[in-house]
Amino acid sequence: MDKQAHVIFSGRVQGVGFRFTARAVAHRLGVTGWVRNGPGGDVEILAEGEEARLQDFVSEIEEQFKGYIQERQLEWGSPSGTFHDFGIRM
Repeated sequence: MDKQAHVIFSGRVQGVGFRFTARAVAHRLGVTGWVRNGPGGDVEILAEGEEARLQDFVSEIEEQFKGYIQERQLEWGSPSGTFHDFGIRM
């Protein structure tokens, strides 16, 4: 079943390759949506796909950046179905 995950990672998450890594992981797992830097130094992700793949996506990002992430906020929702790929937004 497809879902949407809205995630905000805070800590020292900008300037460490977070967005590019998230995009690469999303492409490998078949997750769609976007990632962007937030104005307060956080990173925001809106991702859609099969729930198990989204859980793997978030877990892999957390593992790769565990030394940089201080907090994670995750909200689940219904997918919009409007994304065809995963991109970096400015």
